[in-house]
Amino acid sequence: MESDILELLGRSEYVPANVPGLLAALDWAPNRQQELQAFLQELETQGRVVRTKGNRYILADEADLVAGVIQITRSGKGFLLPSAAGVHEIVIPESATGTAMHGDRVLVRREVKPQGYSKVRPEETTGTVIRILERKRSTLVGTLQKGKQFLYVVPDDPRLPRDIFVPPPKDVGRRPNVGDKVVVEMVQWESRHTNPEGEIVEVLGPPDDEGVDMLSVLRHYDLPLRFPKEVLDEANTIAKSRPDNQPSPDEVAGRVDCREHLVVTIDPDDAKDFDDAICLKREGKDRWRLWVHIADVSHYVKPGGDLDKEARKRGNSTYLVDRVIPMLPEALSNELCSLKPGLDRLTKCVEFLLNPDGRVLETKFYPAVIHSKRRFTYREALAVIENGARKDDAIERMILDAHGMAQAIRRARFKAGSLDMDFPESKIRLDEHGKVIRIEKIDNDVSHQLIEEYMLLANEAVASRLMHLNRPAVYRVHESPKEKKLKDYREDVLAHKVECGNLTKRSEVQKLLELLGTLPIGAALKIGFLRSMMRARYAMEPLGHYGLNKAKYTHFTSPIRRYADLVVHRVLFENQAIPASRIQEIADHITATERNSSDAERDSKDVKLYAYLKAQIKSGKLVTYPGLVTDVRNFGFFVDVSDLGLSGMVHLSSVPDDFFTFDPVRARLVGRHSGRIIRLGDKLPVQVYRVDDFKKQVDFRMVSERPEGAREQEPVRDWQPDRGGRFRPGPKFGDRQDFGDRGKGKPAWDKNKRQGGPREIAPEAGQEKSKEESAKPFWQQRQDAKPGFNTKSNSGSQPNKGRRREKDRDWEIIKPEGKVSEKRPVKRKEGPTPQRSEPQQQAPQGKPKFGKKAKGKGTNQEVPKPTFRPEVVPVAKPQPPPQFVRKDKTKPEPSAKPNEKSKGKPGRSSSKPSSPADSTKPTEKSKPGKVASRKPRHQG
Repeated sequence: MESDILELLGRSEYVPANVPGLLAALDWAPNRQQELQAFLQELETQGRVVRTKGNRYILADEADLVAGVIQITRSGKGFLLPSAAGVHEIVIPESATGTAMHGDRVLVRREVKPQGYSKVRPEETTGTVIRILERKRSTLVGTLQKGKQFLYVVPDDPRLPRDIFVPPPKDVGRRPNVGDKVVVEMVQWESRHTNPEGEIVEVLGPPDDEGVDMLSVLRHYDLPLRFPKEVLDEANTIAKSRPDNQPSPDEVAGRVDCREHLVVTIDPDDAKDFDDAICLKREGKDRWRLWVHIADVSHYVKPGGDLDKEARKRGNSTYLVDRVIPMLPEALSNELCSLKPGLDRLTKCVEFLLNPDGRVLETKFYPAVIHSKRRFTYREALAVIENGARKDDAIERMILDAHGMAQAIRRARFKAGSLDMDFPESKIRLDEHGKVIRIEKIDNDVSHQLIEEYMLLANEAVASRLMHLNRPAVYRVHESPKEKKLKDYREDVLAHKVECGNLTKRSEVQKLLELLGTLPIGAALKIGFLRSMMRARYAMEPLGHYGLNKAKYTHFTSPIRRYADLVVHRVLFENQAIPASRIQEIADHITATERNSSDAERDSKDVKLYAYLKAQIKSGKLVTYPGLVTDVRNFGFFVDVSDLGLSGMVHLSSVPDDFFTFDPVRARLVGRHSGRIIRLGDKLPVQVYRVDDFKKQVDFRMVSERPEGAREQEPVRDWQPDRGGRFRPGPKFGDRQDFGDRGKGKPAWDKNKRQGGPREIAPEAGQEKSKEESAKPFWQQRQDAKPGFNTKSNSGSQPNKGRRREKDRDWEIIKPEGKVSEKRPVKRKEGPTPQRSEPQQQAPQGKPKFGKKAKGKGTNQEVPKPTFRPEVVPVAKPQPPPQFVRKDKTKPEPSAKPNEKSKGKPGRSSSKPSSPADSTKPTEKSKPGKVASRKPRHQG
């Protein structure tokens, strides 16, 4: 029936029609109208048919409409995962998501822009949500708050942008208080610009009460706590039919008997469902035979039963921090299907014949029966690998052989182009009250790799077999990253001065990842590469796996906890023909359930960590953790704290002893006072600073001690005003330091550190240092050795004319002395200080020159305001106190004459001379002319 309707709507002569029109076009009887409406409604829910104005129906594809599941980020941006095969991901701006929520099934209109004859195509497709086809969930969890006139609930999900208005609750079992966690059922949400409305259906209690945090996670992600009664009855019936908890002789008949093989399982310490087992045996000089056994769940869970329906609904098991939400009841998952040691179990087996290098020579697929000889934890297997096997223990010797073969397969896999993206994980241990006891870091050591390589090998072999048989099945796909994201990531890597080739080539990606493994900044850049990749999903088409570099890949090895593996078992071993449309529907559904479980697992860890960190803040006993800088912004930087398994922000406002400025070119933060540099890849100690439950964010702060790997920069000078009102820098701190003392705040002239005593400046020819000069401090000798620098000199031979560099600024202490006639050449005088005359009052001409009050070092005496400067007769006057002024770096030649262009203008110099004997005062009609520059004797 559906095919007839779609065929009609797809005709070229079809005109959009309503239900009566379609009945007539299909030549159906009028009494079949309800049947037609049911088919149309189902097709509309699937997104294949669209109902337009006037209740007329058209094909969605012809109107550029795409159906799929929307994923919304915390920033509000959406991504549509299309249900149709071959359709790429569609980006939905925040303003175009409408009232869609994360995980909803929606209908999106693609935006197609005119391009003319240009061959350039947009790198991403955008769209707008026009209809909600199906809500993923109708209930939400949040915190009850009270406004002036109404109640509202703040959602725990930060992806929901608005609060929910609710009336006073009725018949919910207990009276809620403001601040309690509640469950709200959505009633209506008409527009994104208005608040949604709902009703409180359950009160969970205060968020600090024991168990409320995890109950909130369960309700938010709609995770069931119990199995329906009919599902439990079916599972118990299957289990009770095997009184000794083992398969009957009739079930064993017809299977390959592997009960004499040295079959073992290797799993985590707290695992209860053992769904995979291995056995390795040498055959001849250069041949090995490997058996990979997987629990035969499909033998007990039949299609269409209550068990199968519930397993499909759940999609997979969910491993929260304090419990497991299993896909199957414990009577099967932990008992009859679990490959426990010492018991007969039914399996689906993939048998390999391998050469010593791990290359597959032959593969077989068949149902089998095993009797596991021993159960190893990862720690026990690692101890055997590191310490060796006992001579009288054949199983331990097999573990060593299996380890050697797994490493050979692993080397071959990476040589073939697989990417090494393993990151350490953290496991939270709780006490009986649900409080965090400790946080353990789990590394991907060789014991994990032993099982991992064999499972990857089996998954690839099964996918290859399914493709060879050309049977519709569910494949695990991981698509290649978008070229734009790879380009952006490459620019980021190059900005940190790390060599990086064309990342569209796999060999260059491998080279980069190998290089990052040797750099301090490598871990942070690896996280950036992981963020640029697509998320893996399930699909009907075998699109391959980018990360593993496998063209054929599926999930086969965990049917106890993944419904996808159960479907693959049925298709491969039981030859069950499943329609392609049904396979695609299953793939979309289990992709959504997998991501829902992944988010729930992450949030369950977060709520426990938030409570643990809040307790630290409340007690005042803060723990210091090593943090890795993963991103730098102008308002702070992000750190990854591997000991907690958390990422957070260090705001610059939390740094009390320094002010940081952002360098966008080098992507770093520079401390204005300390000179500390913070950039990507730096490791520094941090402590928890703030925990925000609503935004689900943790802020950290830096610890005062120096961070590991931080870089040093010369501190900015401390500017102080001189007596003329201008700001002058103090001595350069750390200008001259040994390389060993750099960044330690120790001056280079420290006699205890520098060999050979303090550094001295060689005197010029004809000059010798006096004892008084030798007794001066080093920085004073260096400043005395530099000539002055007149920034407003019109000398043409002066380098960098008009530019004032920090390192060229120098200062000296001078004393006002008598005036020298402006017609005589400038010479430095020795002997008694000449007396200065009092200027006479004359009529003002030109622009006056104003004096300023001294604000620097020395006395606070007012400097006499110079009036207009005519020629005066020297008159003896008491010597004023010394002043701090800039030392001139240019001296006039003896033959210098007044500049003709300056006649009639009073002189106004930008800097004062080093002494009265070094300059001449101009008359009201003249001023000094061109002066020759002199190279500084020493550059700082």
